[in-house]
Amino acid sequence: MIFRTVLSALLLSSTTAFSTHNTNNHPALLQSSSTSSVVTALRAAESEVNFGELDGSDLRIGVLRTRWNDEHVSNLVEGIKAGVTECKVPTENIFIKEVPGAYELPYAAKLLAMSGTVDAIICAGVLIKGETLHFEYISDAVTKGIMDVNLATMTPVVYGVLNCLDEEQVVKRSSNENGGHNHGEDWGKTAVEMAIMRQEALKGKGQKTGKPGQSELAALGFGGGGAGVNKEKPGFF
Repeated sequence: MIFRTVLSALLLSSTTAFSTHNTNNHPALLQSSSTSSVVTALRAAESEVNFGELDGSDLRIGVLRTRWNDEHVSNLVEGIKAGVTECKVPTENIFIKEVPGAYELPYAAKLLAMSGTVDAIICAGVLIKGETLHFEYISDAVTKGIMDVNLATMTPVVYGVLNCLDEEQVVKRSSNENGGHNHGEDWGKTAVEMAIMRQEALKGKGQKTGKPGQSELAALGFGGGGAGVNKEKPGFF
């Protein structure tokens, strides 16, 4: 038993010494290793979601954003607009409304969803961990509230609230600079994809008989009254 322990220690020591010796005598090897780490970090910052081709040319997207943490949220909104525009949504069909903070997002989202004037909603905000439990309470309430609006109104409401431990984490997720990735771009595309899914479900698109499967749609919570939204501009935008 003692012999095995000593042997393992010797092998570990030799391996460490060999690795150190090689990197010290071969700077290129060390540089290659560092470059590999940087490339890996940059790749990790990119979006891992493939949205494919999305045609949102007939959609209206509502963006509810907070004034709290304004600079970072403004960056996220720019990302949202870029993502939505990439999906062919006309600029005039992107509507933005401000609320004070993240806690107000679910209520504003429900008002907008009930107005029937948009095909999808994106709630954008930033929560940063502080010294008290305020962060946990707000984060939990907002998350549940946004999900409730999704299910209660059958309007896609995208969760675009960053929950971070510090400002550095926020910057990496709200900007494409220095290896970061603006998650707003993904949220914009998600809104378009879910709005299209809702339209297809309500229209019964893809049914072999050409008629909607009313029982299947009812089981999913969809009504049978047809799809589409009132295309009049929301009064409070």
